[in-house]
Amino acid sequence: MMNYEMFVEELKNKISAAINIPIENIEFSKDGDRFSPTGDRLLVKFAEHDDAYEICGIHTKELFREFLNGTSFDTILDSTVRDIRQLQGQNSYEKTKKIWNYETVKDSLFIRLLNYDDHSKELSNAVYKRIGDIAQVLYMKVSECDGNIMSTKIFKSVVEKWKEDGLTLSEGNILEEALRNTERMYPPRIYRWDQMLFNPEYEGEEFMSPDTEEAISQDLIGNCLTTAKKTNGAVAIFYPSVAERFADVLDSDLYLVFTSVHEVMVHKADAVDAVDLSIILQDTLEEATPKEDFLTRKIYKYEKDTHRFLCAI
Repeated sequence: MMNYEMFVEELKNKISAAINIPIENIEFSKDGDRFSPTGDRLLVKFAEHDDAYEICGIHTKELFREFLNGTSFDTILDSTVRDIRQLQGQNSYEKTKKIWNYETVKDSLFIRLLNYDDHSKELSNAVYKRIGDIAQVLYMKVSECDGNIMSTKIFKSVVEKWKEDGLTLSEGNILEEALRNTERMYPPRIYRWDQMLFNPEYEGEEFMSPDTEEAISQDLIGNCLTTAKKTNGAVAIFYPSVAERFADVLDSDLYLVFTSVHEVMVHKADAVDAVDLSIILQDTLEEATPKEDFLTRKIYKYEKDTHRFLCAI
């Protein structure tokens, strides 16, 4: 059986042959490199313009894990090539050109959470708000197909261009507007574990409207908060009024346990111990959270009276 290095090299060669891209346009980038902050990737450069390249990043360790678990190499190759071809057909370069005009791009702006310490280099020129080791980072949605979102970070140079053209909003205001936009794109939902396990059609519980208080559980197990898409859903706790809604219904401060970037467990602080939650979180991160989905090892707290988010432990 192929080892990891052989697998990556074979994948590189087969991709080159399948989509007629020169082998020198496919580069392996190790975890921690500038373009691979969350794991090893093959960077497939499939288009070049005067001012930019179009590149598809393929996470190779995840694919190798599938291979070890019994998925055939040909199946993995076919799926990868299909994803690249789909990206080629999305005309992403033309879509991203609108990034320089705030009025054109503002409805496509959204917030994604990243661990600040793991991503500090790539965030040096990005637009973000930091709470503890969590960064709320400004992105633009380029396209969405079959639930897969293609996006790009907004850098400070872009915001400076917006201001040169007359925009008077501060970075903080832009982030606030983007967070509201994120809520419109991806509404918050509470998901119950028993329903998720046994009901594939389950779409979660709406809890922000009047008379939906019963959706918020008072049980010690807490509430699994994410979004209707269930992807990058931990950001929902920072939506306007979401944490406040939980705190009002539970009549308590909140402990927040970010088991991944996709969800956060919301607990009634009066009923649980932060140290116990931290122990559970460390076990969950080790056993169930892929590296690329990691957000934080810390337990956070939302104060009901001050409306502040704090790092508790």
